[in-house]
Amino acid sequence: MKILIAVHHRFQLWNAPAWLAPRLKERFPEHTFKQIASLENLGKELEDTDILIGYQLRPEQFERAPRLKYIHTTTAAVHQLMFPELIASNVRITNSAEIHGRVVAEHAIALMFALAKAIPASVRYQLKSDWGQQELWNQTPPREIAGATLLVIGLGSIGNEAARLAKALGMQVIGIREHPERGAGHADEVYGPQELDRLLARADCVILAAPLTGKTEAVFGDHAFAQMRKSAFFINVSRGPLVDEDALAKALQHSVIAGAALDVFSFEPMPAESPLWKLDNLLITPHTAALTDKLWERHFARITENLTRYFSGHPLLGEVDKRRGY
Repeated sequence: MKILIAVHHRFQLWNAPAWLAPRLKERFPEHTFKQIASLENLGKELEDTDILIGYQLRPEQFERAPRLKYIHTTTAAVHQLMFPELIASNVRITNSAEIHGRVVAEHAIALMFALAKAIPASVRYQLKSDWGQQELWNQTPPREIAGATLLVIGLGSIGNEAARLAKALGMQVIGIREHPERGAGHADEVYGPQELDRLLARADCVILAAPLTGKTEAVFGDHAFAQMRKSAFFINVSRGPLVDEDALAKALQHSVIAGAALDVFSFEPMPAESPLWKLDNLLITPHTAALTDKLWERHFARITENLTRYFSGHPLLGEVDKRRGY
């Protein structure tokens, strides 16, 4: 079989390292591996490809891939592949949600700590060489995490790990997932999406970790923010389009909620003219939640495991339900 590695991004870490194809070839010498650094000729390369390792594929390119049987994405999200032709096909898809789950959850907890302990405000005082102790206490008093209630929306690999970490900190954790009958995972309670409004009113902090689907796009807008406590924090580490950024900006400007942290945005890189940059009660990280020096070794281990399973006819890890979109 021909396995094509086609992973290209403006950010260096997201690109497959040069050693990936040679190491996979050592592991599977009976198969052909080709690694391309540019997607310019992706359509042509797909004409004789059986397995694609990558996350970028357009419908017109898919049309040129009659032999394609399996796609392994190096991302947790797969919404970019959910076009009708691919959904209706027999092509199997696996994602890398478990690769990113732990490190993204750590980032979400770090953002929660930063908001709760008023770290951004302290940094602003530091940059002015201003002690600012009394002012900080008057304006953004630090608060305790232990005993607070965390609402985690999405109990996949990221959300469930965030719930585990939060529980270790002494938080009460509530989870929302599309199928609550699958269990609460590390959360104390679990409910379906129809309970969102009621649960937002209970939460001191909300972590959004749900996949991007037709049901979740813009799920956080004016109405959702209005259900939250004025003292609550909102954190998004999933995908930017789940949040109406204009609604979030209004909620922060008018103190509908106390603060927020975003690692993902509707448009990336976020334009310099975006009003989000200027909000003192918004902490921005530039889509760095999944960054780790262990990333590609973990990808290599998962790719190797799934190729072994695929070639031997065993169940794949992280297989996507194309009808649900995740």
